Amino acid sequence: MFLFDSGYILFVLPALIFALYAQHRVSSTWATFARYPAAAGVTGAQVARQILHQAGLDDVRVDRIGTPLGDHYDPQEKVLRLSAGVYDSSSVAALGVAAHEVGHAIQHDTGYLALGIRNSLVPVANFSSQAAIPLFFLGFFFRWPSLMDIGIVVFFAAVVFQIITLPVEYNASGRALALLEDGGFLTREEMGPARQVLNAAALTYVAATAMAVAQLLRLLVLRDRRD
Repeated sequence: MFLFDSGYILFVLPALIFALYAQHRVSSTWATFARYPAAAGVTGAQVARQILHQAGLDDVRVDRIGTPLGDHYDPQEKVLRLSAGVYDSSSVAALGVAAHEVGHAIQHDTGYLALGIRNSLVPVANFSSQAAIPLFFLGFFFRWPSLMDIGIVVFFAAVVFQIITLPVEYNASGRALALLEDGGFLTREEMGPARQVLNAAALTYVAATAMAVAQLLRLLVLRDRRD
């Protein structure tokens, strides 16, 4: 009954299809340009370290991790963690991803406002993603409108987190492309493929935001039905 309610069909299902498309696009784009070696012949790790040095961020460590496409910057430990496919590769795709993560490190160092807001919301978002739906459906089943409302409010925090993530990711990609071009790490012909890789990756964040908004709208429809 709750898998195919009207809110699910109207909002969640289209967002889910979009999310699957976004995931396919990032996978296919990565697979294409991970085989496209950059003329500079440097690896993702080397690019990351050089750009960090140029930005005066020699205190940021660059580590190799085993999780495929698990690349991220840890602002608490000031560590750039790159997957093996990025750390060891000299492909256009790897250089784009490495520079993107350096973009986050530079955001952190320069006090980029959206990143600060996003990082402050991480604990709230983690709690919201785990607690909101159970709270709402407990209220729905036992006819406790106040508990449903609490679930909606809690879930709204997760939606805000997803929305604020978008400018953070797009800004990091913009920084990455500028750093790669200005530093001579990619030729003009290679900039297009790098942009495609980063745009495909950014689309997954757009899809995650669409899913969160769709789920919120579904909860509001169910809440209205229970009145």
